[in-house]
Amino acid sequence: MPSSTSSSEMRIHEAPMYVRPVPAVRFGLAGVVAVVLCAMLLGAWERYFRGVGARPATVNSDALWALQRERINQGEGDATVLIGSSRVLFDVQPAVWERLDGRRPIQLALEGTSAVPALENLAADTAFTGRLMVGVTPPIFFSGFAYRGKAIADAATLTITARTGQWLSMHLLEPVWAFLDPDFALFTLLERQDWPERPGVHVNIVVRKLSETQPDRTTRMWDRVVTDTVYRNLARAIWAQNFGPPPGVTPAMQAKGESAQLARAVAAVEKLKARGVHVLFVRLPINGGYVEAEQRGFPRARTWDVLLARTGVQGVHFEDHPELQGYEIPEWSHLTGPEADRLTAALHGVIARVDPGFVRRGAAER
Repeated sequence: MPSSTSSSEMRIHEAPMYVRPVPAVRFGLAGVVAVVLCAMLLGAWERYFRGVGARPATVNSDALWALQRERINQGEGDATVLIGSSRVLFDVQPAVWERLDGRRPIQLALEGTSAVPALENLAADTAFTGRLMVGVTPPIFFSGFAYRGKAIADAATLTITARTGQWLSMHLLEPVWAFLDPDFALFTLLERQDWPERPGVHVNIVVRKLSETQPDRTTRMWDRVVTDTVYRNLARAIWAQNFGPPPGVTPAMQAKGESAQLARAVAAVEKLKARGVHVLFVRLPINGGYVEAEQRGFPRARTWDVLLARTGVQGVHFEDHPELQGYEIPEWSHLTGPEADRLTAALHGVIARVDPGFVRRGAAER
C-alpha cells in the first residue's frame, strides 16, 4: 500500500511542466530605445531644474566633510579651522579670508548642527594645533541640536567605497548635472506635494535648497533665494516654525540642556587651550524674525556672555561692531554671496583689532 508521501511525490512528478514562452524580441533595438528614453527623461529632468535656477555644484555630503577634516591630519594641523552651523558655512568665505590672512581656512561648519560635537572632535585630535573659529547660533549651539552630527561621527571610518563614490561623483557627475542636488531627488519632491493632512497631525515644512557648494566646501547662497520672492518667503516661513521651544520642552528642561552644552564646550576648549590652540567665538549677523526669536529664547546674558566667561576666550558679536551690521540677509539668517565676501573682510578686520593673535602676523596690514 503506497504511503501518502509517495503518492504526493508521484503527483508532483506527473504534473505537466509549464514553459514560459519567450517572445521574439530584437534586443539590440530594445536596448537602443531604452537608452534613448532614459536620455530624454534625464534631459527633461535636468532642463526643468535648470529652468528654476539650479546649476551644477558639489553635493555637500558627509564624505566631502570628512575629506576636508582629513586635511588636519595630512599636514595642515596648524591651519585656521571654521566650525559652527550654516551661518559660518554661508557667511565666512575661505577665498576672502585667504586673501587677507595669507592662508585658506578649512571649512568644517555643518548646517543645522551645533559646533559642540566638532569642538569635542578637534579637542580629541592632538594633530590640531592651529586657530579655531567657532560660530554660535544660539538655538542650535545651546540646545545641542546636530542635524548633521553623523558626518562628524563617521569621518574617522570613511570607507574606500565612500571615497571612490565621492571622487567619481565630484569629478565626473556633479560638474555636469544640476539635478544631482539631494533637494531635487524624486522621492523628496513627492514628499513635498500638497498631500491631505491627517486629522490631529501637523508636519513641519522641511528646509529647502538655500546654497551652492564647491569642492572645498566654500558655500554661497543660491541666487533663487534672492531673486524669487515666493521662494524667499517660504524659507522665512520654514525658519519661523522653530521660533519657539519644541513642544513639551519646559523652561527647566531648556535650562538643563543649556547647562549641559556649556559644560561640554568648556571642557573641549580647556583641552584645546592646553595644547596652544587659539579659540575664538563669533556671532554672525541676523535680522527680521530671528532677532526677536533669539533674544527671547536665548538671551545674550544667559548664553553668549556666560559662554565667554566660562571658557575665558575672546568673542566677536555682530551687535558690538558697526562693521558687522547692515548686511542683506534675505531669509533672516544667511548672507548673499557678495555680502558674505564683504562680511568676511569686515570680520577679519574686527578680529585683528579685538584678538590680534588670531590672525596671521602682518595680515591685518594687508
